[in-house]
Amino acid sequence: MFSQRIHLLRLAWAIEDNPSLLTGAGAQAPLAGVLRLIDELHEAGAQAITRPACPGCRRVIRMHRRIGGQWHCRNCVAKFRALPCSRCGVVREPAIRDEHGQPLCPYCLIIDPANQEACRSCGRHRPVSVRTPDGPLCATCRPTKTMTCAICGRQTPCVISKTTGQPWCRACTKRWARCSSCDEAGPIYGGTRAEPLCGACTRPDTSFWRACPTCGHTGRVHQSGPCARCTLDQRLQELLRDNTGQTRPELQPLHRNLLTVEQPATVLVWLGKNTAASLVRELATGSRPLTHAALDELADTKPLRHLRSVLVATGALPARDEHLARLERWITRTIAERPDPDQQQLLHRYAVWHVLRRLRRRLGDTHASYHQAAGAQQHVKAAAILLDWLAAHNLTLVTTTQGDLEAWLADEETTHHSAAGNFVRWASKQKLTNLDFPTVRWSGPSVVIDTETRWDHARQLLHDDTLKPEDRVAGLLVLLYTQWPATISRLTLDHVDAAEHEVRIRLGHEPVILPEPLATLVRQVVATRRGHATIGDHGSSPWLFPGGQPGRPISAYRLGQRLHQLGIRPGQARSTALFQLATDLPAALLARMLGIHIDVAVAWQRASSGDWANYAAHVSRRIDP
Repeated sequence: MFSQRIHLLRLAWAIEDNPSLLTGAGAQAPLAGVLRLIDELHEAGAQAITRPACPGCRRVIRMHRRIGGQWHCRNCVAKFRALPCSRCGVVREPAIRDEHGQPLCPYCLIIDPANQEACRSCGRHRPVSVRTPDGPLCATCRPTKTMTCAICGRQTPCVISKTTGQPWCRACTKRWARCSSCDEAGPIYGGTRAEPLCGACTRPDTSFWRACPTCGHTGRVHQSGPCARCTLDQRLQELLRDNTGQTRPELQPLHRNLLTVEQPATVLVWLGKNTAASLVRELATGSRPLTHAALDELADTKPLRHLRSVLVATGALPARDEHLARLERWITRTIAERPDPDQQQLLHRYAVWHVLRRLRRRLGDTHASYHQAAGAQQHVKAAAILLDWLAAHNLTLVTTTQGDLEAWLADEETTHHSAAGNFVRWASKQKLTNLDFPTVRWSGPSVVIDTETRWDHARQLLHDDTLKPEDRVAGLLVLLYTQWPATISRLTLDHVDAAEHEVRIRLGHEPVILPEPLATLVRQVVATRRGHATIGDHGSSPWLFPGGQPGRPISAYRLGQRLHQLGIRPGQARSTALFQLATDLPAALLARMLGIHIDVAVAWQRASSGDWANYAAHVSRRIDP
């Protein structure tokens, strides 16, 4: 154990001075060699030897360093040495100090650009995974031998699994699923995509797996420290504790929700980012109030939107109409940026008391969609562009003539011509101008009405079992029931009534009975629906098509992309379906069953030459024989 005789003498003198070191008081040992001697004697089977417990946490575990004359475990040493990180503010043991002597936590050290190098293959600055004679390579570009994955069957770069001895690809090493044998959700180690197996079911030998020293959970091959869930618990305690060492009551649901996710490693990656960690820390310490108004003061970035959705989904923040709130903030900034007070007042009247008021009246109790908020924003932006052009030509709405307006419309350098018509017509109605901007009357569909293609796509979606059920249902709602992707994305479980013998879906005022096999597909989507949000969403989302953010549905843009991948053009497919349905059904029935406005239904009926009013008048003029 020692190579020099003097060390053995010091060890003997220490035990001679305090024999109780071998029977439980080892934490007071003056030499680290005493602890190593105790471990070796204990592993050799010595019955009278007692391993010491850590004075800080009282666990019987390997000692790491002396604090105040006593040996402590690694976790207690880390807590004792914890300091606020100079970048993200997290209180934990520093990994290093920067050039100014300020502490940096391990997370900030890893993502520090000074510790990354340009990858020889992709050129991105990333941590070095391997060094080759030609230069460093990141983990993504590190060369891997191409083999057939034993789980998914793909011919792709693979490594040999220590659990099965067979190749598996990078995707399968990160794959989580529900074990087909024990029905436990977790990382898969064997089986196939259709019948995955967890680690315990793949290799039942318990001696092969390493156990977490904190919770005792098995199923790991390499790690000898705490498991991902215990690491996450420690990380959350560091972030969510306030200055008194307690977690605020309003943040306790967030702590419980994040700690019980199926994939704790995903939460650790998310918390490892500076933006998320620093914001959570500010909310926990009270330096930033836990309110929507406080978060609105920050830049509207994607990390902030995701954090807000997590806080809303866990109950830390109340739910609100995010698209409408974002539109209101944008309108406030746009009006404040106007240099002319008269223009500010005019734009405020139009944006707040006309555009926003009309949008709220249309929404009722529902939330605005992205396209509705974007449309309102385009109207306000068009008004601002027209006012800028008038100001540049020393004109106002009162002094502008019809010729000036025609000149602006003919100017190729100006934009938002059609959207500005709404502003001009509003100003004319308010008697602020004498300008005239006529509307364009819809005269019928401008796309090709291809009935055969519509039915070909419908037959494929009805009978092709290789496609995802949610894609099949969304596509059939477009092809058969003329629904926009924005409308489909906002369907909830309350819109579906799955009885024992039939399935109804409410698209308008009256529910529609779905035929088979569409009814079976809807039942399957209701039972297996799952979004891509792994943080803050425990499967309690009310949406029929959950999205990537907790508590939010799939976006209309993403749903449209998935339909495009199936060869379906939603706009053209909807026009074709509505054209044919308007030929066969009365406008009132279309409006009640499909949720479209009665004026739209009447316009489509006239465009398809299926005017049921003329038919009723013709029947009334018949002479009975």
